[in-house]
Amino acid sequence: MAATPIAVITGASSGIGAATARRLASEGYRVVLTARRKDRVEALAEEITAAGHQATAYALDVTDRAAVDEFSTAFKALAVLVNNAGGALGADPVATGDPADWRQMFETNVLGTLNITQALLPALTASGDGTIVVLTSTAGHGTYEGGAGYVAAKHGEHVLAETLRLEIVGTPVRVIEIAPGMVKTDEFATNRFRGDTEKAAKVYAGVDAPLTAEDVADTVGWAVTRPSHVNIDLLVVRPRAQASNTKVHRTL
Repeated sequence: MAATPIAVITGASSGIGAATARRLASEGYRVVLTARRKDRVEALAEEITAAGHQATAYALDVTDRAAVDEFSTAFKALAVLVNNAGGALGADPVATGDPADWRQMFETNVLGTLNITQALLPALTASGDGTIVVLTSTAGHGTYEGGAGYVAAKHGEHVLAETLRLEIVGTPVRVIEIAPGMVKTDEFATNRFRGDTEKAAKVYAGVDAPLTAEDVADTVGWAVTRPSHVNIDLLVVRPRAQASNTKVHRTL
């Protein structure tokens, strides 16, 4: 009997990461849920297990390379890695943006993805049929005012995925980039504005049906379960009300 394929999801404590974990578990993967918040991933693992699927929780900060390397020793072969950990801080213009915010966004979105991808690439290759998913953002493909720090980080993550695909072509590992537009989750905008729920609410004000975490998880599940020879290089997904990073239809 073939072993159950394993999928590692980073940033799985909430939002898109948690929704992706549920989706891949329903697709038959044993999901390994990682995030800094141990209580959150443990609760999600219990929920998924109670639903009849397989899940394991592991507290992990992807910016801690020593911890990532230790985590990677648990895997001889790995089917899927979903690089979801990341996030935005602030919406300040370049002239007044806090370098500490920029540094933290780069550390999490770019170096975090680099750390976990480097550490798990041997196991993904050893599986004979590995898939790396990098969840970037439409911010990685276009700029907008007040978003330069996040835009720069997501451009870096996009280039990481694009370059890796060039470098490992010919190996049994796919590199898929999924770039969501406006997604309304419980935490993304609130974290960006440091708990200011009023500012966070304005991001989605008047927008008819922004994307949900489940919408994005659906694209991940679809892309990962394509036949092995099919690589979804880049999938951009936005709500119908959003035509670009700066063009959004609002009914106010």
